[in-house]
Amino acid sequence: MKNAVVLFLILLFRLSPEVMAQDSKGQNSAMNLTDVLDYALKNSPMIQQSGIDQQIGERQIKSSLSGWLPQISTNYQVSNNLKLQTQPIGDQLITFGQPFASNLIFEVNQTLFNRDQFFASKAAGLVRSELSQSLETTKINTVVAVAKAFYDILLTEEQIRILDENLHRQEKQFKDAKSRFDVGLVDKTDYQRASITLANLKSDKNRVQTSLKAKHAYLKEVIGFPVDQDLKVAYDYETMQEMASMDEGTAFELENRIEYLLAKTQVATTELNTKYAQWAYIPQLSGFYSYNYLFFAPEFADLYSRSFPTSAVGLRVAIPLFQGGKRIQEVKLAQLQEDRAEVGLRNFEKQLNTEYETALANYEASYFDWQTLQSNQQLAEEVYNTIKMQYDEGVKAYVDLIVAETELRTAQLNNYNALFNVLSSKLDLMRALGQIQPSTIDSSL
Repeated sequence: MKNAVVLFLILLFRLSPEVMAQDSKGQNSAMNLTDVLDYALKNSPMIQQSGIDQQIGERQIKSSLSGWLPQISTNYQVSNNLKLQTQPIGDQLITFGQPFASNLIFEVNQTLFNRDQFFASKAAGLVRSELSQSLETTKINTVVAVAKAFYDILLTEEQIRILDENLHRQEKQFKDAKSRFDVGLVDKTDYQRASITLANLKSDKNRVQTSLKAKHAYLKEVIGFPVDQDLKVAYDYETMQEMASMDEGTAFELENRIEYLLAKTQVATTELNTKYAQWAYIPQLSGFYSYNYLFFAPEFADLYSRSFPTSAVGLRVAIPLFQGGKRIQEVKLAQLQEDRAEVGLRNFEKQLNTEYETALANYEASYFDWQTLQSNQQLAEEVYNTIKMQYDEGVKAYVDLIVAETELRTAQLNNYNALFNVLSSKLDLMRALGQIQPSTIDSSL
């Protein structure tokens, strides 16, 4: 099944083998969907940000785990004791210290058990999994968004092609109507209707062409393409039609959804937080070693002529005995947060199932509509050709020809819109089934 999915994705994203070579001016070559997706996975701002987040998380993990290593520090101090301490001993007053003093201390601390460090060790794997799953989720969302934007551009270009064909046909009919009017075969209404239809077609084409610029800008945005460069796309419409169908026999499995795995990781994190709160009852243990150089002298010039070093090594145990019930409340709070996360996970499972059922229903409905509209287009073409022939023979009125042509154009445009809906809903269904795997696609193309 995995091999079949990979093969299907390869076919899906290789919409056209034709790639235009760069000309002598260095003009960008046309990109098929494979090229666009490959570019997006490397340059998409969202993916880049998610990748940086992963690097930031890795640095934070290493920073947290560094507490297990020996912590070495040094401190230096020099002082001028303006007033020395005097202490009565028996019947005498004894003055302690020297006017000038200094010390240089080296300390080494080694954590043996600390709940913060223990938590960092246990959480490192979960954090890495969460960051990796978040990056994969971003890639999947980017693949779907890019593919939809790509399809939208291609089908818009097909709409422009259809409108061009209609314009060419309508211009000819406009000239024919004007010629018939000029020789007195028909009244001016045919000529006027042809003029109105031609103007409406030009307006429709202008609107679609204008929207195409915005769609190119959006595709550049989601893939991270430079805005000052032209983005040309290559495609094969027949291949797009072939890729509209999908095997619906694949079973829905929650474990195939990266979002579900991410949610489970987040639940596991709340369970670890509960353990972290419980570890507050365990004493903290660390070892230490220090070496202290002491310097004393009545004159500053002689301060460092002789040292009086001291050193120590030992264990340090910190036992929290009573904190006013704080630890109990933190454990209860962590357990409630864990329970809440479990409820959220169960609800998320239902949401994913609803998403799958919705995606499946939308795909089936879109595919049925597309099949129906394909038949409508064929019928509309037959009706138009028949009425056009009857009009040329003088059997049908010009208004019948206009109606037939309008119905044909509407059927053609509806067919392309329906195909876009099929391809778009198919992507949603593939995502709901967990079949979109950017890492596999990227390495296979």
